[in-house]
This record gives sequence, C-alpha cells and structure tokens, in this order.
Amino acid sequence: MRLLIVEDEKELCDTIAKSLYDAGYEVDTSYNGSEALEYVLTEEYDLIVLDLNLPGIDGMDILRELRRENEETKVLILSARSQIADKVEGLDAGANDYMEKPFHLQELEARIRSLTRRKFVQRDVCLNNGDIRFDTKKREAYAKEERVPLTRKESGILEYLLLNQGRPVSQEELIEHVWDASVDSFSGAIRVHMSSLRKKLKAVLGYDPIVNKVGEGYKMREESEQ
Repeated sequence: MRLLIVEDEKELCDTIAKSLYDAGYEVDTSYNGSEALEYVLTEEYDLIVLDLNLPGIDGMDILRELRRENEETKVLILSARSQIADKVEGLDAGANDYMEKPFHLQELEARIRSLTRRKFVQRDVCLNNGDIRFDTKKREAYAKEERVPLTRKESGILEYLLLNQGRPVSQEELIEHVWDASVDSFSGAIRVHMSSLRKKLKAVLGYDPIVNKVGEGYKMREESEQ
C-alpha cells in the first residue's frame, strides 16, 4: 500500500512517515500544499493523510481538487481544527475520516488499516487465498499454516495481489502501489522480488500460486486452479 503524508510540521510528518513505513507501507511526504497538490494529481496513492493548515494551498482546497478528478483514493484528514463545523466541511468535501491533533500513532495506523480494507471490501485483518494467509496487521505470511519469511517488498506484492484477487495486476500497477516515488520503473526490481516471492511460496505449497498472464500481469490462482 502506498501512502502520501501531507503535513507542514516537518518533524511530525517524518515521525508519521517512519511509523507507517515500519508498519509495512510505502510512504511519500510533502510539507506544503502546492507540492502536495502536484503529487495528488499525478501519482497513484491508496490513501492520503492530509493536514488542513498548509502553506501555499489549504488542505481543504487540495481535497476538493482531488475529488474533482478522483473519488476512489481514501483521504484521512489529520488536523488541529477541532470544531464540528470543520469536521462536517471536511467529510462533506469527500474525506473518508477525520482525526484531531494531538493523536496517537497506534490509532492512526488502525484507522488507515480500516480505510484500506474498506477500499477493497476486506473486513478482516487477514487476507486469504486457498492455503495462503497474510496478516495485514502483523505483516506475516503463512502457507499451509507455516510462516513464510518475506522481505517488505515481497510482503507488499503478496498483499496487493491478495487484495486484488480475480484480475491480473500489471508490473506498472505494482510499482505504483508497492514502491515509493524513488523507484525506477525500468530497473527490473519487480521481477526480482516477484521471482523470490513465488519461489518461497512454492517451496511450501508444492505449486506456484501466482500466474503470470503474458501482456496482462500477475494474478493469484483461483482455488479451482490449485
């Protein structure tokens, strides 16, 4: 899952970003409204954590501009504005959740997990496909109830494929949602991590649970194919 944190207090922004990175997310950051709006309109994010009091462009204006172009990306407003009128305005403008400052990082992480699961109509913290299980909270993968040690990139790939079962996912889409903005889309990194992930799962399952559909992308096998 790829997130954008928009917060003008650099120390707070970096603290949030580190906490979410440690929790398994890929994170981009922005400290001002003008840069954030450019990111929002040109990059693909699964969720945006958005402050409202920003230099350059106000967070509420960023939210309204985003919603003119994109109704899918989840937005969690994180603001010191605590009046009911502010919350109502933010939610009416298209935010999916609203948290007041000060806040606890653990609660922020829990709300983000809830919002991203809601996006993919996933009600449990565990994602399942046949004998594969991935715990999105503990960031642990299991095959036939045996824990499979994965790198953070392998975990990110598996999680995204499980969230998008039933359709092929292209390399480009995986890069957009599993890597941050610094990745070179032509580096071949996705193939290296994908190959390693498939080998680890196959070693336990006895078969490759990921299908590479030429010209379309990667897809989790249906249970009838296993």
